[in-house]
Amino acid sequence: MAVPWEEYFRLALQEKQSTKLPEQAEHYFPPVLRLLEKRQELVDADQALQTQKQVFHTKMAALKQRWEQLEQKERELKGSFISFDKFFQDSEARRNRALRRAAEERNQAGRREAEALRLRAQLEELRQEHARLQRRLQRLEPCARLLEQALELLPGFQDVPELVARFDGLAETQAALRLRERERLAEQEAVRARLQRLRDAWPDELLAHGQRRAQLQERLEAARERKLQWESKWIQIQNTAAEKTLLLGRSRMAVLNLFQLVCQHQGQPPALDIEDTEGQLEQVKLFMQDLSAMLAGLGQTEPAAPAS
Repeated sequence: MAVPWEEYFRLALQEKQSTKLPEQAEHYFPPVLRLLEKRQELVDADQALQTQKQVFHTKMAALKQRWEQLEQKERELKGSFISFDKFFQDSEARRNRALRRAAEERNQAGRREAEALRLRAQLEELRQEHARLQRRLQRLEPCARLLEQALELLPGFQDVPELVARFDGLAETQAALRLRERERLAEQEAVRARLQRLRDAWPDELLAHGQRRAQLQERLEAARERKLQWESKWIQIQNTAAEKTLLLGRSRMAVLNLFQLVCQHQGQPPALDIEDTEGQLEQVKLFMQDLSAMLAGLGQTEPAAPAS
């Protein structure tokens, strides 16, 4: 690694100072010699600097050339890597294709084997079905001969399938009739069970209705008694109201008569309405208070008259 120029000068000056200090301590140099010495040091330092520059440039040139060689090798290696990678990818692709082809062939072989097994099983099932149908045909052959004989005896039918279809229709009709008969029987049994339940529950229900009727009769009698009581109370209230109304009418007539007497005594016409009983009472009250005050005043002045 190259040393920076500032650091180099600093180290060179320190070295020069360290080597000259003992001599300066022993002998005294004039300023001119000291200046020449400093110039010589600068020249030496410059030469050393130039030498280091040349060395540095030489090293830099060598490093640059080495770097270019390394870059060239890197490019070559990259090219080799790319070629190898391509070759490896091609080889891997060929290997994968071969593996896929082998797997597909194995799968196809397995599918063919499975298909062969399925076809063998299906063939065996068909053989068994054929044998079963053959045995059934042998078993039904007497029935076929019987149907042919019946067809000869029944000229209304053209062939055996028509006769069989007619028989199937009759059999379906019979099955439907039997099913309907079972349904009717089930409904009849349900109706009978319901009727029996009603018969069994009728006495209890009749007894409950009788008890309910007795309770309602008792409530009716109690309501009638309460009705008579309230009717008697209502008549009593009406009589009391009539008496109170009569008493109120008499009281209002008495108040009106008193009010009219008060007006006659005062020599004033009645100023209140005939129905204003409270106002009439108030006027009578005021009159009675004035009359009481006058009588009280007369009672006080009568004893003083003989003394005078």
